[in-house]
Amino acid sequence: MSYQGLNSKLLDEAVSEFSKLPGIGRKTALRLVLHLLKRDTDDVHQFGNSIIKLRKEIVYCENCHNISDTPICSICSDSSRDQSVICVVENIKDIIAIENTQQFHGVYHVLGGIISPMDGIGPGDLNIPTLENKVGSGNVNEIILALSTTMEGDTTGFYIYRKLSKFNIHISTIARGISIGDELEYTDEITLGRSIKNRISFLEK
Repeated sequence: MSYQGLNSKLLDEAVSEFSKLPGIGRKTALRLVLHLLKRDTDDVHQFGNSIIKLRKEIVYCENCHNISDTPICSICSDSSRDQSVICVVENIKDIIAIENTQQFHGVYHVLGGIISPMDGIGPGDLNIPTLENKVGSGNVNEIILALSTTMEGDTTGFYIYRKLSKFNIHISTIARGISIGDELEYTDEITLGRSIKNRISFLEK
C-alpha cells in the first residue's frame, strides 16, 4: 500500500521496506528515508553495504549458537571465561542483556527460542541436542537456566531440567528478582545482575 502523498515510487518502495522492521510504522519509516536522502551518497552506500555484508557474512557460533564473525564466537574463545559454567538463554538479545551486567563470566548456549505450542515451537525446534552433547562431554559443572519468567520459559526450563538431570551437574536458575512474566531483555541491568549472582537450585524455585 502506497503512503498517501508520496509522488515517487522509489521513495514509496524504500518506506515500505523500512516499515517491515519491527517497531517501525510508516510514519517513522518515512522519517528515516527522508533522513537518508539528506546524507551524502557515500554515507548511504556505507549504510547499505554494512547491512548487505551483515546478512552475507555473519555466522552463528558452532559452539553456542551466538552470532559471530568467526566460526567460534569471541566469548567461547575467551580463555578467561569459565567454560564449565553454561548459561542457557532463549536468544542473542538475552546474551547482550546479561553481558551488560558484567556479573557472569562463564559461557552461553542459545536455544533459539522457547517451547510454545501456540506458536508451533516444540523441543525439536530448539538447540537442545547440542546442549546435551556439551553436558555429556563431562566438562560442564553447572547449567544456569536464564529464561524469561513466563509460562513458556518455565515450561522450557523444566523440559531441559528433565533432559539433563541424568548427568552429574548442578542445574540452577536465575533468582526471582525478575517479576513473573518479564522477559530478560527488558530487565534492568542491576536486577538482572543480582539474579545471576544470586541464582538458586532449579528445584528450589
